Amino acid sequence: MSDLTTTGDLDAQLEKYRTELTGYCYRMLGSAFEAEDAVQDTMVRAWRSIDSFEGRSSLRSWLYRIATNVCLDSLNAGNRRARPMDLTAATPVAQAQLNARPEITWLEPVPDGRVLPSVADPAETAVSRETVRLAFVAALQHLPPKQRAVLILREVLAWKASEVAELLSTTVASVNSALQRARATLAEQGPAASDPANPLDEEQKELLERYVAAFEGYDMKALTALLHEDATMSMPPYDLWLRGHDDIVGWMLGVGEVCAGSKLVPTVANGAPAFAQYHPAPEGGYSPWALIVLDIREGKVAGMDFFLDTKRWFPLFDMPERLEA
Repeated sequence: MSDLTTTGDLDAQLEKYRTELTGYCYRMLGSAFEAEDAVQDTMVRAWRSIDSFEGRSSLRSWLYRIATNVCLDSLNAGNRRARPMDLTAATPVAQAQLNARPEITWLEPVPDGRVLPSVADPAETAVSRETVRLAFVAALQHLPPKQRAVLILREVLAWKASEVAELLSTTVASVNSALQRARATLAEQGPAASDPANPLDEEQKELLERYVAAFEGYDMKALTALLHEDATMSMPPYDLWLRGHDDIVGWMLGVGEVCAGSKLVPTVANGAPAFAQYHPAPEGGYSPWALIVLDIREGKVAGMDFFLDTKRWFPLFDMPERLEA
């Protein structure tokens, strides 16, 4: 029997691992809500089986073993999350249509505070933030479940091959082989690295201020000046995505012109700057419209992902239900 049961403080000992476990499960599953459910399931299983914990590994390693099994069970049910970019080529604005794809299980955004534990090491913080970016988590979705676990444990969490082999009840050779295959697949997917943004430097702060001014003023010339030439824009749950200045501006001045007059409230998501977008409401004030997650690369905006299911996202990000005029 574990002596943990005699401390009277098991809850607190389990809780201190919640954020890092949620980050692990989020990378595995691509969903903030599924990750939190998986961690809750992990905690319940740990509570129920604490008497069998013999202390041969650390409590942290034991919890990761349970969380991994929970995630693998979920992934074996066939859940794979996608971004619009994973499904189709970019659409020219002249052919752009908003097609909802309810059969698609979309990759979801997540608040930083739910998945990024506070650590003192700046290098460790940078790795943690880079590996919850939407593009990176989307690339992970192309890996088979066990390869995904191996890559996250080895490359993100810096576990030793022997530790991963013990956790997965396999051999070091098998772990190294899985890691090699996972690295090759990830290299093919090629998620480009974003600019570090913790904390924002002065140039990044100025970029975001200019972005807010351009968006709220609906100044397309000013907005274009902030975008990479091949910047992308997506709008889950629609499968449409656009690439390049002309198509993005063409959309914003066409169907997207309903966004004119919006207000942006800053937040953070997936290790990146983000905004809650509020739209002018007929009765006055502003109502939720989208959660915008930005990808900043080489000092410019390389991607804008507009997540439109605000009833799902705004409560998760603790955003108000409306803004007054």
